[in-house]
Amino acid sequence: MICWCNDFRPELVSFLAQQLPSADVLTSHRIFMILFRTLKELSTKRLTADQRNFAEISSHLYKYCWHIWQSDLQTISHGFSIITQSYNSNGKEQHHDDLYLTCERWLFCLKIICQLVISGFQSDAKCIQEIRPVKEVSPVLLNATQSFLPYYTSLQNRHPKFWEFIKRACTKLMKVLVAIQQRHPYSFGDICVLQPVLNFCLNKITDPEPDILSFEQFLIKCMVMAKSVFECKEYKPSVTGRVMDENGVTLEQMKKNISNAVAGVLTRLLPNERIVLLCNVLIRRCFVLTTSDLEEWYENPEVFHHEQDMVQWTEKLRPCAEALYIVLFENHSQLLAPIVVSILQEAMNGCPTSTSEITPGLLLKDAAYGAAAYVYYELSNYLSFRDWFNGALSLELSNDHPNMRIIHRKVALILGQWVSEIKDDTKRAVYCALIRLLQDKDLSVRLAACRSLCLHVEDANFSEKDFSDLLPVCWGSCFKLVKEVQEFDSKVQVLNLISVLLGHVNEVIPYASNLMHFFQMVWEESSGESLLRIQLLIALRNFVIALGYQSPSCYSMLLPILQKGIDINGPDELNLLEDSMLLWEATLSHAPAMVPQLLAYFPCLLEILERNFDHLQVAVDIIEDYIILGGREFLSMHASSVAKLLDLIVGNVNDRGLLSILPIIDILILCFPMEVPPLISSTLQKLVVICLSGDDGDPSKTAVKASSAAIIARILVMNTNYLAQLTSEPSLSSVLQRTGVAIEDNILLSLVGVWLDKVDNVSLPQKKAFGLALSIILTLRLPQVLDKLDQILSVCTSVILGGTDDLTEEESSGDNMSYGRSHDEDLLPSKELRRRQIKVSDPINRLSLENSVRDNLQTCAALHGESFNSAIAKIHPAAFAQLKQALKMP
Repeated sequence: MICWCNDFRPELVSFLAQQLPSADVLTSHRIFMILFRTLKELSTKRLTADQRNFAEISSHLYKYCWHIWQSDLQTISHGFSIITQSYNSNGKEQHHDDLYLTCERWLFCLKIICQLVISGFQSDAKCIQEIRPVKEVSPVLLNATQSFLPYYTSLQNRHPKFWEFIKRACTKLMKVLVAIQQRHPYSFGDICVLQPVLNFCLNKITDPEPDILSFEQFLIKCMVMAKSVFECKEYKPSVTGRVMDENGVTLEQMKKNISNAVAGVLTRLLPNERIVLLCNVLIRRCFVLTTSDLEEWYENPEVFHHEQDMVQWTEKLRPCAEALYIVLFENHSQLLAPIVVSILQEAMNGCPTSTSEITPGLLLKDAAYGAAAYVYYELSNYLSFRDWFNGALSLELSNDHPNMRIIHRKVALILGQWVSEIKDDTKRAVYCALIRLLQDKDLSVRLAACRSLCLHVEDANFSEKDFSDLLPVCWGSCFKLVKEVQEFDSKVQVLNLISVLLGHVNEVIPYASNLMHFFQMVWEESSGESLLRIQLLIALRNFVIALGYQSPSCYSMLLPILQKGIDINGPDELNLLEDSMLLWEATLSHAPAMVPQLLAYFPCLLEILERNFDHLQVAVDIIEDYIILGGREFLSMHASSVAKLLDLIVGNVNDRGLLSILPIIDILILCFPMEVPPLISSTLQKLVVICLSGDDGDPSKTAVKASSAAIIARILVMNTNYLAQLTSEPSLSSVLQRTGVAIEDNILLSLVGVWLDKVDNVSLPQKKAFGLALSIILTLRLPQVLDKLDQILSVCTSVILGGTDDLTEEESSGDNMSYGRSHDEDLLPSKELRRRQIKVSDPINRLSLENSVRDNLQTCAALHGESFNSAIAKIHPAAFAQLKQALKMP
């Protein structure tokens, strides 16, 4: 089908449509099925030509399908009327078969109409044009729903096949209306569409027929429609003034006009009394646990927990009602906050904390607790959490009756949702309460506590002091819980809490052994479960960071897991690679010394980047880790891989990528000034090309050019002979010619022009590198040097007087931290400590630019004699005075 869709043409639609009038029901059913599947595939294409193609198909097909659909609707309605009037279920079976095929064709036709209206027109939220089919189709869809609903009961026992169709049809009709509203909100917002649809949905939610109460999927769709309308940003009234231009009403003003009109419709549809009624119905009826809910909970508390709290909100009635309630409350918080507090007080008064029997009062309190939990941000103005916790919640937690799991689960939810309102004087008691709930006998309660604990530990005001003595019990409860749960989502939830704890508490080392055993167990038991392993990799990264210099103690568990995660030939490579690379970088940056296993992993990085540059930034960090941590041993073992990596990256990534790798090349040359430049000659040639190419004023290209020039300057300072060799190689001249870079003088003198031009685009240490490189240029036996003497000395003067002979403030503080008190060193990751030490020992920091310029000026004078004196004489007196000041010359 997909291959056929790639060559699909609009005329094929006409051909298929022409076959329909002469086709019997079965054949036409098959044609519609083909059309639907084809259109579904075509609607996913995003190229402009494909979308024009689809729009053309829509214009050919829409009217015909709409006519067939309406005709079938009449046939179905008439057939159902006959069936329900006839008590002889054995008669006319052939007629029933034909009617059922018509029903199936009608459903396919409905799906096609939905595709055509949704994908055949640009969203009116963008084009601000009325989509006429929306106003034509939507009222008819609503009428069809209203005509089908009465058959939900009458067909249930006598004709289960048609009853199933009624369920599918009503649900699908509402689903299509929701899709149309979300795609074309302005056209749907017309009073003839929005008012009857929303009015119908609200009536079904607040006052459904008794039989409809059991039709949960339909009620869910009504709630989804109401929620979609309530939160639709296009329907929010504008508070800004009228915006006009010389051509009349702007698009923005058109949007405002429509939004204000829709807001008026909603205001009429939703008087205060109806809003309060809807809120009451949602809490008092939809939030209340049913007998079947309690049976499901008793049979499998773990599954119940996830169905109620972690399932997609559109799949279950209660989560859907909760989602609708939250949006309703956000829109009408001032009206509803007192109502919710009143329901909460009523429920608490009607069910004392000592109550243990499952009564309507206890179930209402559970519902009211949920309602209060979800809108904490507004209720905190009406309700004191401290009083609520001390007066009721903590007392309810002391009641250990099995039935109290209902309330305990909601208390766990409340403690997590209200985290921002829990003040210092209550934190300790809340932490203790959550740890107690984490030890509850009921798995659903424990999982709810697990989630809420995450919210507390992640909170900006988390108090580790109040929590530290609870850690042993918390760790133990987590380890026990993960062994008892069976569901994948449960394991992820517990692992997430462990990961969050590792990232926010300092006392990890005493529990390291137990954590290692736990991680090993989870890894072994999670084969094939990528999402769980991703969560494990995140936890391991936090574990390594928490262990710091003591991280090698976990290598026996960690490194085999890491090795599998960075293996691009592994079965889970696509899913695990990103988090495995982050773990790899954390392991290296917190390692006190390189170990053979980590050293052996480096070639994996080349394999990863040879595939793509999706993980370039973390790869760059890993390269830096290896340079800093591995030192000469690393370079001697992986020199060829380093050269290939740099050559692969430079020239094949964008400016942002180049700006991330250039500092790594710089530090590599800094550490190994004699060994590295010949090793990476191909990469350095590319940097020379970048330096000598134009940047057209593009800030990112200017930054790349300036940083590249700083690297070349460093080589000139630290390995002068090699740079002379590099710039004189014929291969570099060939590369420059191929890339269209014209060189007037020799390459080295052209680089001088770049150093002079880009000195204001680099950092202070790089300026000093430019100055040192320019001072070396003074020693060249080239007469052209004298042509640039004025500029060279001007730059060197400004750099010297700028004070860059001394360490910058950052490097100076790094020096102090590197060689100061030992407890300061312990606060720094191993990588950061070594990086600062390398910067402190940088020869460019140690060399005196003042002495270099003074000495090289003498050399220049000896080389050029009278020509030098003539060049010096041309320097402006003020500039010459500054030069003498910089060089401390009399």
